[in-house]
Amino acid sequence: MTPSHDHGHDHDHGAHDHSHVPDVGAGNEKRMAVAAALTGLFMLVEAGGGLVAGSLALLADAGHMLTDFAALLLAWFAFRVARRPADWKRTYGFDRFSVLVAFVNGIGLFVIAAVIAVEAVQRFRNPVPVLGDTMLVIAVAGLLVNLLSFWVLHGADKDNLNVRGAALHVLGDLLGSVAAIAAAVVILLTGWMPIDPLLSVLVVLLILRSAWYVVKESGRILLEAAPRGFDTRAVAADLVALEGIEDVHHLHAWSITEKRRMMTLHARIEPGSDGARNPERITAAIKARLKDRFGIAHATVEIEHDDCADAGDCGEATARRQEPATTA
Repeated sequence: MTPSHDHGHDHDHGAHDHSHVPDVGAGNEKRMAVAAALTGLFMLVEAGGGLVAGSLALLADAGHMLTDFAALLLAWFAFRVARRPADWKRTYGFDRFSVLVAFVNGIGLFVIAAVIAVEAVQRFRNPVPVLGDTMLVIAVAGLLVNLLSFWVLHGADKDNLNVRGAALHVLGDLLGSVAAIAAAVVILLTGWMPIDPLLSVLVVLLILRSAWYVVKESGRILLEAAPRGFDTRAVAADLVALEGIEDVHHLHAWSITEKRRMMTLHARIEPGSDGARNPERITAAIKARLKDRFGIAHATVEIEHDDCADAGDCGEATARRQEPATTA
């Protein structure tokens, strides 16, 4: 009689927690709130100074800081929402809300960059007088505020996508302040006004760099791609090396957030092996291997004894044990 399929989704309760309560650091939330307050307050000062001085570089940096202020506020709000536990409708909880926020922030950066670039072109065609001394004072103050904000975020969780994105935003502001200082010095020494829109273009490039990073990383998670640096083919081949496993297929890996990696897979057991008699043992071995070598703390493993239950759809990440060749 052919052994029956064991298609239960076995979980090793000692390997991870099934409550799906998010691990959201209160320190991240507080640091984000402080950085948002610093950025928002100085954004108003810089925007007013840019209007008084007639400096596009200051206005460009203020526009960048406006986006950063919104990004930091949303990131703070995302940490608040992520505190909520999972329920029957949202079984993974609210952690991915922070990833969605990061994606929206990144798209917003592209919009701000486009607005600044258009204004810079207009300034090149029709130069506007700039008050270099006023511009210099405000730019120096902005540099100090950005240094303080960057220091606040430096102590947060660097593996968190929102934190990393926020730090990049603040770093862009910091470099934007440096550009504004340079423009003010050139104007005071030479009176060459085109340096102001020229350096505002540099700020645009900084914005675009930050935007691309945030959109790319958050988009990867939202599209449920395999985690960065994670090769499902290599994982399948590694698991086949475990004793008693004949074949690994239907392997899928994705992330809820950058720190919460997930996986599902089918493992076919060799007939007559210890794993065939004790599927719980082989399931525990697979889970331990995934956690120790690949950082997967939550995996759903389906044990099979003969053909794949999902015939004709066994996934691309497939590995089969290679038996040594025999000679007649």
